[in-house]
Amino acid sequence: MLATIPASVLAGITGHRVSVEVHVSVGLPTFTVVGLPDTACREARDRVRAALVSSGVQWPPGRITVNLAPSGIRKEGAGLDLAIAIGVLVADDQMPLQAVADMAFLAELGLDGRLRAVPGVLPQVRCLRTAAVVVAPDSAAEAALAKGPVVRAPVTLGELISVLKGEGPWPDPPPGIAANPVDESADLADVKGQHMARLGLEVAAAGGHHLLMIGPPGAGKTMLARRLPGLLPALDESTAIEATMVHSAAGLDLPSSGLIRRAPWQAPHHSASMVALVGGGSRGLRPGSISCAHGGVLFLDEMGEFAPQVLDALRQPLEEGVIRVNRASAMASFPARFLLVGAMNPCPCGALGQPGMCRCTPLARLRYARRLSGPLLDRFDLRIHVGRPEVGDLFDAPPGESSAVVRARVARVREIARDRGVSSNSELRDDALDEFAPLSPEAKGLFSSAIADGRLTARGFQRVRRMALTLADLARSAPPLSEDVVAQALFMRTEPVTVAQDPWGCANASR
Repeated sequence: MLATIPASVLAGITGHRVSVEVHVSVGLPTFTVVGLPDTACREARDRVRAALVSSGVQWPPGRITVNLAPSGIRKEGAGLDLAIAIGVLVADDQMPLQAVADMAFLAELGLDGRLRAVPGVLPQVRCLRTAAVVVAPDSAAEAALAKGPVVRAPVTLGELISVLKGEGPWPDPPPGIAANPVDESADLADVKGQHMARLGLEVAAAGGHHLLMIGPPGAGKTMLARRLPGLLPALDESTAIEATMVHSAAGLDLPSSGLIRRAPWQAPHHSASMVALVGGGSRGLRPGSISCAHGGVLFLDEMGEFAPQVLDALRQPLEEGVIRVNRASAMASFPARFLLVGAMNPCPCGALGQPGMCRCTPLARLRYARRLSGPLLDRFDLRIHVGRPEVGDLFDAPPGESSAVVRARVARVREIARDRGVSSNSELRDDALDEFAPLSPEAKGLFSSAIADGRLTARGFQRVRRMALTLADLARSAPPLSEDVVAQALFMRTEPVTVAQDPWGCANASR
């Protein structure tokens, strides 16, 4: 007999419907899986057999053939285990076909019959067209976010079989849990001194501007960066769904509510490969760190130690907010709209600018500075030199503003940006700047001098203009952009001075 059971598989972060066709016939006992399965999928024969036997079900003694249609899509992972098991029971007449009508199945099976969660449940459930879907209990909250099929979550295969045969009711779904609250463990009030760096964090959060911090070891660059997600507002519904789909497809832990509401944080090690950063892979296309940071912060500590070709791969997603991964056999698009924060030392030894302390040769300094290409450096709106805090700031300075206070100002500026039709000022189109960020004659003069001196490119001009608009919004200043606001924006985007003695211009940078 033949049975067809609806299911789905994951490709990138997109779900694809799959029909699990199971045929049981008389013949030598065999179990064959066809339809472009990967190794984990082919191994389902052993998991399914053990799970059915452990659940007290008789294993069919004949020939079993499983076809995963359509055959043109590669099937990866163990998410089809449950659909195969149900298909075997229906095809062997151990369960009526009407019992599983208009129902999909999506879970891995343990050898004891327990239902286990699989990555990418949310996008897989979103693509289904059935009235109900059966998933593992640990996937129930995530599957419910799809707001589509009714979610059923039995604990074991035996329990599921009893329900489908009418021997008991469906188990109650796991209780819903409130959304994850704001993490106040990393508060901006803990930062001593660093007034310019604190302002840079606020401007970056309010306007969505990318930030590069350069300074000696121990100055507090990482400490500052870790407090940036706490300044960002909660994700809107669309971004939250996208971020959750990416994290689910990547196999990362989700909050107890199932939906990611707070800005994600990703901090890959400087030894990360290009595939780990941008996504892809040889067997299956998976999202990388930049997609896992969608809606939040991507922090690259020791940025000068990353491979230059890996850093240059960030240029396109920084502009478009999406990364397209193309391979010979597949292609996928991942959302990648994130706030990039980089931190690096001014030189390999980190002591540049401290008299008599730097041990680097002029050639080593230049080589280190050139690890960031000009086009990538041009995409950083804010370039803050973070010096070591003064002794007085460490012991006697009053505590600074807390993250909650700064977050309120950031939320107000973000609300102004939404009234302009974007989520942040950094997303404003060039033609919209003439409407929302007109320049005063004095401001035009400052820009003209910076462009004529070669300190600004055409792209840099528009980026500084957007940053000046963010500064004006924070100061509640009405258009046109004043000379003071533009001067402050230009100062916060200090161009590195490319000379052998001081490639970043740190020696004379003000703290």
